[in-house]
Amino acid sequence: MFCSGKDLVNCDTADCLSQSATICNIFNRRSFQELSYLLFKSQKVTSAVIAMETTQALLLLSLCVYGCHGNPRSTPRVHLSFKELLETKTIRPFSFSFNTSDYRILHMDQDQGRLYLGSREYVVALDMQNINKEPLIIHWPATTQRKGECRLTGKGGQGECANFIRLIEPWNRTHLYACGTGAYRPMCTFINRGWRAEEYLFRLVPGYADSGKGKCPYDPRQESAVALINGNLYAGVHVDFMGTDPAIFRTLGDRPAVRTEQYDSRWLNDPVFVRIQKIPDSAERNDDKLYFFFREKSLDAAGGGSPSVLSRVGRVCLNDDGGQRSLVNKWTTFLKARLVCSVIGSDGVETYFDELRDVFILPTQDERNPVVYAVFSTAGSVFKGSAVCVYSMADIRNVFNGPFSHKHGHNYQWTPYTGKIPYPRPGTCPGGTFTPGVRTTKEFSDEAVNFVRAHPLMYHPIYPLHKRPLVVRTGVDYRFTTIAVDLVDASDGRYEVLFLGTDLGTVQKVIVLPRDLSSTEELILEEVEVFRTTAPVKTMRISSKRQQLYVSSERGLTQVSLHRCDVYGKACSDCCLARDPYCAWDGESCAPFTPATKRRSRRQDIKHGDPLRQCRGFNAKVEKRLRETVQFGVEGSSTFLECQPRSPQASLKWLYQKDGRRKALNRDREVLRTGHGILLKSLSQSDAGLYHCLATENNFKHTVARISLRILDREIVEALTAPDIPDVSLPDHGHNPHHHRHQQQQQQQQHHDHPQQDRRLPPPPPPPQTRPPKLPSQPEVRLINQYCKSYWQQGAGAGNAAGGGGRSQKPKRTNRRHTDETDDQETQDH
Repeated sequence: MFCSGKDLVNCDTADCLSQSATICNIFNRRSFQELSYLLFKSQKVTSAVIAMETTQALLLLSLCVYGCHGNPRSTPRVHLSFKELLETKTIRPFSFSFNTSDYRILHMDQDQGRLYLGSREYVVALDMQNINKEPLIIHWPATTQRKGECRLTGKGGQGECANFIRLIEPWNRTHLYACGTGAYRPMCTFINRGWRAEEYLFRLVPGYADSGKGKCPYDPRQESAVALINGNLYAGVHVDFMGTDPAIFRTLGDRPAVRTEQYDSRWLNDPVFVRIQKIPDSAERNDDKLYFFFREKSLDAAGGGSPSVLSRVGRVCLNDDGGQRSLVNKWTTFLKARLVCSVIGSDGVETYFDELRDVFILPTQDERNPVVYAVFSTAGSVFKGSAVCVYSMADIRNVFNGPFSHKHGHNYQWTPYTGKIPYPRPGTCPGGTFTPGVRTTKEFSDEAVNFVRAHPLMYHPIYPLHKRPLVVRTGVDYRFTTIAVDLVDASDGRYEVLFLGTDLGTVQKVIVLPRDLSSTEELILEEVEVFRTTAPVKTMRISSKRQQLYVSSERGLTQVSLHRCDVYGKACSDCCLARDPYCAWDGESCAPFTPATKRRSRRQDIKHGDPLRQCRGFNAKVEKRLRETVQFGVEGSSTFLECQPRSPQASLKWLYQKDGRRKALNRDREVLRTGHGILLKSLSQSDAGLYHCLATENNFKHTVARISLRILDREIVEALTAPDIPDVSLPDHGHNPHHHRHQQQQQQQQHHDHPQQDRRLPPPPPPPQTRPPKLPSQPEVRLINQYCKSYWQQGAGAGNAAGGGGRSQKPKRTNRRHTDETDDQETQDH
C-alpha cells in the first residue's frame, strides 16, 4: 500500500523509504508507462480517482528518482536484463541440465580452445567458441560408502557429503590433474584429454587415485588457491578435517614437500585464499617467487581499534626446500605484507576496504612486472561498499625489501625492526642475484631461519597506484565479487576495460579515463544480468582472442560477448558518446571496432567522446528522424512527460513551444522535474502545446523527445467514465434483471421448503425478455463525439497522408499513445 493523500508526508518514514526503494528497483528496469500500469493495477483505482492517485504516486516517484540516480557516475549507460540480453544474441547460457551445482571455471586452455568446469561430482570440458557445442562430461562422485561415513560424522546437512571439484590443472599436453573434496576425504586423479580438442577424448585414467590432502580442502565451503608449476603443486588450503590448519603447501614433483608453520597465527590466522601466481623477480631463475593473495583475521582485532580482517600478499621462493635444523620441511623464505585499498573523505577520515575478494594478474611485455588488479569490499555490515585497486610489482617488491614489523615497547605495539638483519636477508632466494654462493635454503644460518619464524610480517603496507582506488562503489545494494581485465586497442590509444561481477548476478563493464594528472573519470559502459536466476558471480574468465567472457555461479554458467555495440543507439552521436573501445561508428551503425580495418567513415573518440567533431553530417539526420508523440491530459489533473536520455551523464532541459514560439520551461512551482521526465502538477488549457526535451552531454546537445500535449475538458472525461445508473423508474419488475434474480432465489427457497408440493406444480413460465439497454442521451452523444473527434484527429490526418497514393490502408489497432508519423515521413521524403 502506497502512502496516499495527506499521509504522503506524515506516513512512517521507513514505509515511504521502502516504497521509494521498491519503485527505484522497478524504475531501473522499466519504462514509465510500465511503471504507471503497475501502480494503477496495484491500487485498483477507479477512473474517477486516477488523477489524484497518479499525482501522489508520481510525487513519491520524484522522491526516489535522485536517490536511485543521485550519482550518475555509478549508473551504467546501458542496463540489460537477462531477457533483453538474450534478445541481443550475444549470450549463451549453458543449456545442458544435470543434477549438479556450484559451477566453477577452474582452467582455460587457449591453445586447445577448451574451458574446464568443476561442479558437484562433475568435470566438464566446453568449447570456448560455443559452450553448448558437444560438451564432454565426466561423472566423478564419491563412493556411496564414503558418503555414508561422511554423514555419520555429522556433516551433510547442506549437501557437503559429495565430491566437489576444486582443482583442474594441466599436467602435460595430454593429461590434466584434478582434485575434489571427496565427501570430506580429498581425492585426486588424472584426466586424459587427448592431443587435440578434435579427438573428443575426455575420461578419467582408470585405476589411478591419489590423496588430495594438502591439495584440496575437506570442506567445500572453504576457498582454496592452487598453481601447478614445473610439476610441483602449490596450494593455499586447509589441510585437516576440522578446517583449523591452513597452510601454503607444496606437493608432487621432485622437490620435498614443504608448508607454512603449523598453528602459528603470526604466519596465517584463519586465512581465506584468493589467488596464487608465479612472478619472476629478475632474469635469474633462482629468484623466481610464488605470490599468494589472501585475507585473514587481524591479530589486533580484539583491541577494537584495528580492523577485524586484513588483506595480504605473501611470497615464497620456488626453490625453498626448508631449513636444516629449524623450520624443517617449512618455508624459510615466507614473508607477507598488508594490501591497502582505501579512500580519504573530505573530513580527512580514511575508509578502508579490508576484505580481498578477487585478484586478476594482467600480463605485460615484461613478465617480471604484471599489473595486479584486486577487488575489495568492506568488512562490516553497516557500511556496504566495494572498490578496485591496482598495484605495481615495483611497489610490492619495495615493501618486501623494506623494514620488518616487530612488536616492541610497553604497549607492545607494531614498530619497524631496527636491530641487526641476518645474512642472507630473510626472504632472499638461494642461488639468486644476491646469494650466488648459497645453493639451498638448508645452508641458511640458524639466525636467518629463526628471524623469519619470528618476523614474517613487513612493517609498511602496500598502497595502490596513486594511493587511491581505481573504482569505488558505496551506497549501493551490491558488492563486487570477481574481476577480469582486457586490453583494447582503439583508434586513439590502448585502454583497460574492467569486467566486474557482482553478488546480484550482474557484470559491469567499466572504463577509467584520465581526466588530468590528479583525477580520473570512471564510465560504466554497461551492466548486464547474465543468469536466468539471480545468483552471485562465483568465477569469471576472459578470452581476448575470442572476445568472450565466461561467468559462473552456484547454479550455472554463461558465455557473454565482450561487446554489444548496437545497444548504445542508432546514431553516430550515441556511439561516440558511449566511448566503448570495442565499438566505432562505421557510417551506418555502431559496430565492433577492428584496428586492422581502415575506413574513412569510421568514427571513434574514446578519450574525449566528442560527437561535434566526430559525427559531422550525421547529427542533422537524427534530428529529422525524431518522431513526435501525442499525449493527452485531463484538465485539472496531472500528467507525466517522459524523457529518458541514453546516458545517465546527460543533463536535461525542457522547451515549451506554442504558436511557433519556443522558450525554456521555467514554471518550477507547477512542474516537478525528475531524471526521467517532468510532472505537470495541475493541467489547464494553457499547458497544451509542443514540449521539447533536450539532452546535453560533453557539450553536445540533441533533442531526445518531442511531445505534443493536448488537454481534454474535464467534463467530457467525467461523462465518459461515469458508471451506468440502473433505471429504477420502471413499474414492471419483470423487466428488471435484479428483480428477476430475486424471484428465482425465492422460488429456489420455496422448492427447498416444500419439495413434494413443488413436484405437483407445473414448471414456471420463462422470464419475459428484458428491454434493450438504454441509449445515451443526446448531450452525452455530443460529448462522446467531441472527445473522439479530438482523440482521433491526429491519427486520421496521418492516415490520409499515408493513403494519398491510392493504396488502401489496413486499419491499425487503437492505442492510447500515438506517434505522429506524418511529419517524419515528410521529412524523409524531402
